[in-house]
Amino acid sequence: MTKATLSEMSRSIIITSGKGGVGKTTTAVNLATAMNSMNEDVTLIDLNLTTPNVGLHLGAPVVPITLNHVLSGRAELVDAIYEHESGTKIIPSSLSVRELKKLNTKNLHSISKDVKNISDIVIFDGAAGLGQEATSAMFLADDVVIVTNPEMPSVTDALKTAKVAEEMGKNVLGAIVTRVRGKKSEMTLQSISEMLELPILGVVPEDDNVQEALSMRNALTITHPRSKASKAYRQIATKILGKEVEEKGFWARVLGM
Repeated sequence: MTKATLSEMSRSIIITSGKGGVGKTTTAVNLATAMNSMNEDVTLIDLNLTTPNVGLHLGAPVVPITLNHVLSGRAELVDAIYEHESGTKIIPSSLSVRELKKLNTKNLHSISKDVKNISDIVIFDGAAGLGQEATSAMFLADDVVIVTNPEMPSVTDALKTAKVAEEMGKNVLGAIVTRVRGKKSEMTLQSISEMLELPILGVVPEDDNVQEALSMRNALTITHPRSKASKAYRQIATKILGKEVEEKGFWARVLGM
């Protein structure tokens, strides 16, 4: 990744979840790159400070300056911005345990104004759960997107997250259901929507290409653009942005003409 520059921003969205392991970071990474491919100026910020994974997903686990340096007052925000090969801007957090000791999360609020001057769209990859780290990150965002799997424990935790976000006065856009296998034991989308009292923004099927993209240290939308999960993320991105889905098959384009 290379250094990037700043521009104005109009919207910040946090990708969060009630529990870990549901595909939150994968969702944040692929929504960011998908939106960027739609001519949006996008910045992805890793606000999962204790267990950051954005850098690992995008092939840059170690960089000279991270968000941790900014929070501790040792660097400016612009110095921690890098550009992914897709054009998406990335602000990673440090994997170093030493950096955690120097961390001052109180500065998250003070830099939020600067964060909102970065891009048209800012995607926060927040911490899972409802601890202080997760709620502090949620406080910075305009909109909230909750990631869940189609199992009762995951949906129950997602419900708690939704209630906390609403109590904070946040605009909860809806839920993304990931790792869907189509088994009878899974909750139906209608049941999930009714339980959460939220719209379902999209469904991401279980896809082996997700793990393959992770091993390649890149976004699924870049490495496997035609995979089922990649197409699902692009459709969700268009829905969040309020754009029309432009992906059509060959015959649909011909008939449209």
